[in-house]
Amino acid sequence: MDLSLSEEQEMLKKMARDFLTNRCPKTLVKEMETSEKGYSPELWQEMAGLGWMGLVLPEKYGGGGMSFLDLSVLLEEMGRSCLPGPFLSTVVLGSLPILDIGNEEQKREYLPKIASGEAIFTLALTEPNAKYDAASIAVKATADNNDYIINGTKLFVPDAHIADYLLCVARTNELAKPENGITIFLVDAKSPGISCAVLKTIASDKLYEVVFDQVRVPKKSILGQLDQGWSEVQKIIERAAVAKCCETLGGIQQMLEMTVDYAKERKQFDRPIGSFQVIQHYCANMATDVDGSRFSTYQAAWTLSEGLPCTKEVAIAKAWLSEACKRVTALAHQIHGAIGVTIDHDLQFYTRRANAAEATFGDADFYREIIAQEMGL
Repeated sequence: MDLSLSEEQEMLKKMARDFLTNRCPKTLVKEMETSEKGYSPELWQEMAGLGWMGLVLPEKYGGGGMSFLDLSVLLEEMGRSCLPGPFLSTVVLGSLPILDIGNEEQKREYLPKIASGEAIFTLALTEPNAKYDAASIAVKATADNNDYIINGTKLFVPDAHIADYLLCVARTNELAKPENGITIFLVDAKSPGISCAVLKTIASDKLYEVVFDQVRVPKKSILGQLDQGWSEVQKIIERAAVAKCCETLGGIQQMLEMTVDYAKERKQFDRPIGSFQVIQHYCANMATDVDGSRFSTYQAAWTLSEGLPCTKEVAIAKAWLSEACKRVTALAHQIHGAIGVTIDHDLQFYTRRANAAEATFGDADFYREIIAQEMGL
């Protein structure tokens, strides 16, 4: 069984690593954490020039025509460098749903803008209960002649403050079963009635509370079919979970390499601490978790990329990685000791992001339930 990357994927991986090592140092990451925008517009345009925003979009929309598996390779490198910005929001949460269920007019209007780096998208999905099921969608969209009026509050919306467009998941039919009354709307983020407030997070990423107050959108802004949007929302969540796994995988891989290097260099009792059996076993346990995470993540990414049923594979990857990253993080800090918890050390960037990723797009318990259901339990 050959699990290696293709030659094209290896080239993409090397190019991404070289570029991000150069253009996304930790000084930039630290600066973006405290900036209002949370990303560098200059770096964003450079990435667009490399074709990253349109990597998985068809060539006729200005994209590169590559696969989700190729995108997974890129996302891993982004996680390794702690890249700040709305890449996952725009590409995974924004462009792929439009590509899947948008009509031709919507595709031609929005996808070239995404591919060129002109437009930033995000998804307004979760609400105050922070659950990922259809019954939790309470934001309402009410028909009014040729428009819909959206009211309600969304939480944990990534990059809402810089987004040009929001994909808002709203309830359009309260009488139907929860899964049959959900619609996705393409909403101009500058529409009257939209307000957002930043939420303080452990990862210092840009998550927002977004309030819709009598926000009027035309019927042509419906993405997909009226009342039939939940199946696409489930697909969005699956893709986003795998994308977050790829980012987290890149982070814990970097944590492992940093820790092994430190164990070789740090001396105690006139010998490197890596010569002690307990440290060796800690590093071995970290490597086991990282490689297990890589296998399950790329199995899910490949299955999804091939268009095969992937619910179980995605759930296994997210459940495993949510727990593995906690173990890797704990061991990395034990080996680094006091230096690893200082704000000036790079380890804290990866720790905070790993902790945040654990619950993003569903935690381990959420996905254990899905795995059980897939097994017929």
